[in-house]
Amino acid sequence: MKIRVKLFAMLSSYLPDGAQGNEVDYEVDDGATPGAVIDRLHMPRASCHLVLINGFYTQPSQLDSTPLHEGDALAIWPPIAGG
Repeated sequence: MKIRVKLFAMLSSYLPDGAQGNEVDYEVDDGATPGAVIDRLHMPRASCHLVLINGFYTQPSQLDSTPLHEGDALAIWPPIAGG
């Protein structure tokens, strides 16, 4: 199935070939989870601070149990500090 993956800030360097800007349409297995996508893209989990599916926050404890569906948008941000 196909989902849209959007990676922000330093995480955009983990996008596969074919990405436009900070996003790419990405083919995943049926029932894939955000955690599976993070692992497949070889992103360190500690760098995946904020994970949204279709604009809704996903708890870190649910990254491996929340299934993605055809057409979902998975957006991931690293920790950000400022002042």
